[in-house]
Amino acid sequence: MKIALVTPARPITHSGNANTAMRWARLLRELGHRVRVQTSWDGRRADLMIALHALRSRDSIVRFASEFPDHPLVLMLTGTDLYRDIRSSADAIASLQVATRLVVLQSEGLKELSPALRSKTHVIYQSALAAPRIRPRGDVFEVCISGHLREVKDPFRTAAALKTLPPQSRIAVTHIGGALDDAMARQARQWMRDEPRYRWLGEVTPARAMRHLARSRLLVISSHLEGGANVVTEALTARVPVIASRVPGNVGMLGRDYRGYYRVSDERSLARLLWRAESDPIYYRTLQQQCLQRRKLTSVTREKQALRKLMRELCP
Repeated sequence: MKIALVTPARPITHSGNANTAMRWARLLRELGHRVRVQTSWDGRRADLMIALHALRSRDSIVRFASEFPDHPLVLMLTGTDLYRDIRSSADAIASLQVATRLVVLQSEGLKELSPALRSKTHVIYQSALAAPRIRPRGDVFEVCISGHLREVKDPFRTAAALKTLPPQSRIAVTHIGGALDDAMARQARQWMRDEPRYRWLGEVTPARAMRHLARSRLLVISSHLEGGANVVTEALTARVPVIASRVPGNVGMLGRDYRGYYRVSDERSLARLLWRAESDPIYYRTLQQQCLQRRKLTSVTREKQALRKLMRELCP
């Protein structure tokens, strides 16, 4: 099939949604389809549209549905779709109704949808290529944050948590990700001046980001909301345990019984888990084992099979 894959552009590269779009394009091409990745539909004929973002892709969705009303349209719901926009935006809600099929990136996302919408929704966990094993640093207990500086990511919560760690802690934080604006960049630089254990690298290549993650003892994902974070998939693949804010998107990725959740926006709760992971080998191994159990969800083969199933359902 000819597939138009629409993902709205952000003023940063290597965003999670952009990574998802490019990976899906590659997997769909391996399945024999022809895929054009666009930030907005160019109007050219396609047998199928796949759109990311119910609200931000609304214009492309409306135009495609009007031009080709009998052609299937798949809408992948992002975190801002599931946990913000479809609760308040009529345009986002309308996109859900127009779509032939919906995709969520973790099982908890189904709870945000009505039974009628749930019946046309696929859960497709994202995959990541196997990461090389890298020996952790011996001089510190390195904790990685990998995500762009956006308010929804609560990007400086881990830096704030450093101030409440006990003095014997050897935790050092490496933060990877570009700033959306100058104000965020200034905040990151101020944190580095105030807290020497916090280091912001800015945007780096995906390969370098993966190397930093793979050598870390922990990943922290501190978001206020998530649809199903790419970086959690990468951490599971790299066998790096995760400390996560207790939000539905993280719970859907790591499981309801996962032991590494802290209260959203609470740096003291986060600091307690960081110190426990550093100082309690039994707790750290528990996180490792629980992450290893979830790792099977993030295989490339599993994601490719899920896309194959979706395509066959739409165009047998």
